[in-house]
Amino acid sequence: MKQLSTKFLVILFLLTIIISCGKKSDNGSDETVAVETTPEYVGEEVTYSTDSTTMKGYLAYDKNSTEKKPGILVVHEWWGHNEYTRKRADMLAELGYVALAVDMYGDGKVAEHPKDAQKFMTSVFSNMDEAEARFDKAMELLKSNENVDPDQIGVVGYCFGGSVALTMANMGKDIDAVAAFHSGLQLPVMPTNDIQAKILVCNGAADPFISEESVETFKSAMDSVNANYKYIAYDSAKHAFTSKGATAMGEKFELPLEYNAKADEASWEEMKTFFSGVFK
Repeated sequence: MKQLSTKFLVILFLLTIIISCGKKSDNGSDETVAVETTPEYVGEEVTYSTDSTTMKGYLAYDKNSTEKKPGILVVHEWWGHNEYTRKRADMLAELGYVALAVDMYGDGKVAEHPKDAQKFMTSVFSNMDEAEARFDKAMELLKSNENVDPDQIGVVGYCFGGSVALTMANMGKDIDAVAAFHSGLQLPVMPTNDIQAKILVCNGAADPFISEESVETFKSAMDSVNANYKYIAYDSAKHAFTSKGATAMGEKFELPLEYNAKADEASWEEMKTFFSGVFK
């Protein structure tokens, strides 16, 4: 008898839950109980191809989110698609974006020496048709992702990647926003009236690779086409100031590379504010 009573109470409890979940509100509609999900950020390797090259990328996103989010392409430094690039993609995912760290060199090539980096970078910029095709395929992959709003696309680029991002914006790519860090300004394609993206450039004021003349030329070109842009130069910041490994690489190869925590943090906050204003 005691066992029967226990079973009866369990059944009664379950029926109470079912009735409560199906209860209608005062206006006659079914009530929906909102269930909050805990974000689970993941990263996965992806491949995509042009007619001549296979690229190896990295996609970072919240696997528990079902809403469409802005997609951000992350374009690597001249070293290639490495862990630093993936880390930035992870950080963007944690901000609520779907981020694709792209591979502009193909086959996931990574340079171990500046001479190789220079060779890889030159091979991209010496064949703009192929460079454009690689960028387009990455953007196509990102837009097709089920978690991405294809009408909200941004690009983040570092060093060489900043130059790629700015160049593609200058070519009139369907991009809403570009954030370029320690980026070159003497670009394969300079600003044109085709620019659709809003632009943020965060460079180091002490970067010997960025001459005052190139800054003025860039600004004048942007102004000439009424581009929507903001240029920031951080005091005392040298080239690659956002990369924690820059100082060691600079010492190893006798290059003016140096991490600057203050400029790194300030530029990241600037990018966050910038993207928040674009992707509303």
